[in-house]
Order: sequence, then structure tokens, then C-alpha cells
Amino acid sequence: MTTTNSVFIATSLDGYIADRHGGIDWLHATPNPNGSDLGYGVFMSGSDALVMGRNTFETVCGFDGPWPYEQPVFVLSNRLLQIPPEYADKAKLVQGPLPEVLAQLHRLGHRSLYIDGGRTIQAFLREDLIDELIVTRLPILLGGGIPLFGDLPEHLDWTHVSTRVWLDALVQSHYRRVRKGVPRVC
Repeated sequence: MTTTNSVFIATSLDGYIADRHGGIDWLHATPNPNGSDLGYGVFMSGSDALVMGRNTFETVCGFDGPWPYEQPVFVLSNRLLQIPPEYADKAKLVQGPLPEVLAQLHRLGHRSLYIDGGRTIQAFLREDLIDELIVTRLPILLGGGIPLFGDLPEHLDWTHVSTRVWLDALVQSHYRRVRKGVPRVC
């Protein structure tokens, strides 16, 4: 059965997902009077579960309002010893090498995974475990912060699927990984 690991994320024009202090308030700088979700709802409807890093999990836990996910959330961390009790029914801790984590999630029936968090996305990319990237660029230069992309052992080829402009300001591009006939193991 086919599995897909996808990224849906926003960056600054210079490729940062958070500012120098880890802040993400700049994500709301573009006026959105009608409350468009920028395609997020459609994306999430095709996701079975989320895999996020500890930092992203802690950021989400700090949001005002109810828990934002209906799908199961798996927190990838080697430092976190347990999920805080108030979130124990919302997220599960997973640890170990990424192929083993993916095999565990696939055994649970999760085939379409949303991968979130800077370090987590970079780790998945280093192991060539991302199948789709949906990146929305906001018209702001942060000049530093947490980058979306990091060093890779080799280049990764992608094919452009589509590009859409939201709110006359945000450019969202969808890419699919090109693997040249080599099936991905996991």
C-alpha cells in the first residue's frame, strides 16, 4: 500500500519558518479578512496523522484555543520523556530512527503523514523520506531565524505540481519528489 509523507508549511521570502527568537507572529502579518485557510483544510483532510518535533509540539501547546488537530499527533523526540498529562489524550511520543518510526506508524494504519517542524522536516529530508512539499512564501524578509531547509547529503529532485497565489500576496507552491524509479523503503 502506498505511503506519503507531506510537508505543508509557510516561510519568509528568505526561507525561515520562525524568526531569531523562535517567533511566528509574522505569519499573521498579511491581512486575511475572510479567514482563508490557504488550502490547509483540504490538505489536512488527506492526512491520516501528524509527525512533529518537540519544539513544534510545545509551540502548538502554547496556542490559545482548543487543540487544533483531529488526526492523531505523534511527537518525535529523543529528549522528551513523556507527553504532558494535559495532552496525553491528544499526542503520543515516538522515538528512534525515522524508518523505524515510520514502520511503526504504518503498522497502526497511518499512510498519509503530515510532517511538521523545522528539525523534523530537515531530518526527514536528509533521509529522503519526504514525498511532497507545499511551501507558502510570505512577503517578508526575516534576515535570520530557523530555516526550513538544512544541509543534505546529496541533492533531491522535485517536480512542480502547482503554484497558487493567496490573498494577492502569498505564493504557495506544491512539489512532488522525483525518485527516478527507486522505490522508497518504509
